[in-house]
Amino acid sequence: MSTSTVADFVAALPKVELHLHLVGSASLDTVLTLARRHPDGGVPTELDALRRFYTFTDFPHFLDVYRQVNLLVTAADVVTLVTELAADLAARTVRYAEVQVTPVRHRMGGVGYDDLAQALVDGRTLARERHGVELGWVFDADAILGPAGAEETVDFAVGHRPDGTVGIGLGGSELGVSRADFAPAFHRAVAAGLHSLPHAGETVGPGEIWAALTELGAERIGHGIAAAQDPRLLEYLAAHHIPLEVCPTSNLLTGAAPSLAAHPLPALVAAGVPVTLATDDPGMFQTDLDAEYRLCHDVFGMGIPQLAEIARTGARAAFCSDELRTQILAEIDAVEAAA
Repeated sequence: MSTSTVADFVAALPKVELHLHLVGSASLDTVLTLARRHPDGGVPTELDALRRFYTFTDFPHFLDVYRQVNLLVTAADVVTLVTELAADLAARTVRYAEVQVTPVRHRMGGVGYDDLAQALVDGRTLARERHGVELGWVFDADAILGPAGAEETVDFAVGHRPDGTVGIGLGGSELGVSRADFAPAFHRAVAAGLHSLPHAGETVGPGEIWAALTELGAERIGHGIAAAQDPRLLEYLAAHHIPLEVCPTSNLLTGAAPSLAAHPLPALVAAGVPVTLATDDPGMFQTDLDAEYRLCHDVFGMGIPQLAEIARTGARAAFCSDELRTQILAEIDAVEAAA
């Protein structure tokens, strides 16, 4: 099968993206604009320097960079980030995306919660009207801020509940931070009708994935690549149809995986675990969803049927309307049949 044939198929393939952080999606040009507006913010104001700034030495360094950029963002910038993201998604035939927003970090940067909620509503409307992309919101607690930060995140999600709100996430460091510590906040969110969508097993072992499942009631796992180390966990994820949101380029560039050749994605798929592809922070990692699909062909040898099935897995795992899911699945079938 030629690379051009697969690339054409990937470009036409309708997709969803379920692991995508808003601030990390910002293009280099957009971040330069933000940095030049706040030249004392610690983010480079020249392109070459910004590219070097986005060369991550390890996962903690990546988190530090992300938080610095986050501090530059105003409520008006949120609308810009959302609409620019929607344009990028539409260019990759993405029909629906769930976008992670960290409300407490925006509040720490000076954005009020009423303004943040309205910006998300406005941006989501423009995304649909201008680009035909439907967006959902996952409100992400930063683990380093502890259980109190997670409770504040739930307060925002439940109290403001901007249109498109689907769930609560948990990102940031896993080292020395137990998923189980966040159980009260997640239980409150689930009781309020939100989905549980934490990161786990990105940079530590499978124990935190188990904790996310048993203590946080996780319905999907962000990253979850450490599951490949535990055969019993693989069996559990497959048997209970719990998807993993896998981000290969992110894992490589943050050091979560030592190389693409050593990435556990093929082992996860072989074990029957539902896997959906995502970019995580495409602006910071200089990737896009088409590139992640092509990578699966180029590095892991996946053909068109396997790539189509990953796209279907994403659609089935999405918390979009049943009508939209049915439409996306039908479009995937049609594109595969024509390939």
